[in-house]
Amino acid sequence: MKLNLKLLLGASAICMLSLSTSALAQDCPRGDLDSRFCDVDGDLIADTPTDPAEQLDPDTLIFAYTPVEDPAVYKEAWSDFLTHLESETGKDVVFFPVQNNAAQIEAMRSGRLHIAGFNTGSNPLAVNCAGFNPFTIMASKDGNFGYEMEIITYPGSGIETVEDIRGKSLAFTSPTSNSGFKAPSAILKGDFDMLPERDFEPVFSGKHDNSILGVANKDYVAASIANSVKSRMISRDVISEDDVKVVYKSQTFPTTGFGTVYNLKPELKEKIRNAFFNFEWEGTSLQAEFEKSNEGQFLEMTYQEFWDVIRKIDTANGVSYACE
Repeated sequence: MKLNLKLLLGASAICMLSLSTSALAQDCPRGDLDSRFCDVDGDLIADTPTDPAEQLDPDTLIFAYTPVEDPAVYKEAWSDFLTHLESETGKDVVFFPVQNNAAQIEAMRSGRLHIAGFNTGSNPLAVNCAGFNPFTIMASKDGNFGYEMEIITYPGSGIETVEDIRGKSLAFTSPTSNSGFKAPSAILKGDFDMLPERDFEPVFSGKHDNSILGVANKDYVAASIANSVKSRMISRDVISEDDVKVVYKSQTFPTTGFGTVYNLKPELKEKIRNAFFNFEWEGTSLQAEFEKSNEGQFLEMTYQEFWDVIRKIDTANGVSYACE
């Protein structure tokens, strides 16, 4: 059964994120942001409400990490950091395991999620539709950061180049994923004149680990994935490096962006921000998991600068950040 990519993309960008709100549109600069938000300083992210009555100071903070792999693995991986976050904020902190990108964005948009790491492709939707304020990404100890989109296949598949995918199927993850859909769609169209349904059959696996395992097990002949996820799966012996081979590797993209919902009290936002930057990685559960992809610190960043290339990819794909 063929998938309608236009409908899928529209659903992820608009319909799946549509939550009713009684808030009236404010008369303020906002750029691409939803009408509930203002962006007076022009940094492309929602401003903290100026009215203290509209600022949140919850007793319990809810944290969610992007659903790229098994949530149970990451609940344990983040446990030491969340203990540190409790100490820094004086709040209880609960890990919220999300199953897909749209559910994670909906949770923040509806006020049920306060701190999050959104994947690369979901950041613009989270920023514009849910009031996400990202301020940091993971980086190596020497300051390098990011990952590449790879198109992978399995040895003996008959696919040696991207063009060999013509007439076959290609597994994407979800329409909101940068490396799992947006970037490969733009690259296949722009560099190879290859369109879904015309030149290859698109299928959706839901998550990067599903796509990688699918190729390794020969369920998918090819897939577009984030190589940082592949590296961690190889390090955990989920797959062997020889189970897959790379036929295309992209430029480097920013990885998961971490931040808060826009309407937390400024004092609480600052405590959360400090918790990321003063966290000592050595010997922690976070280091044990993320050193597998050569990450060992939180690096300060701005959405305006670091996500510029991602917004350009979205423009090339005709993605709308409109929310209803």
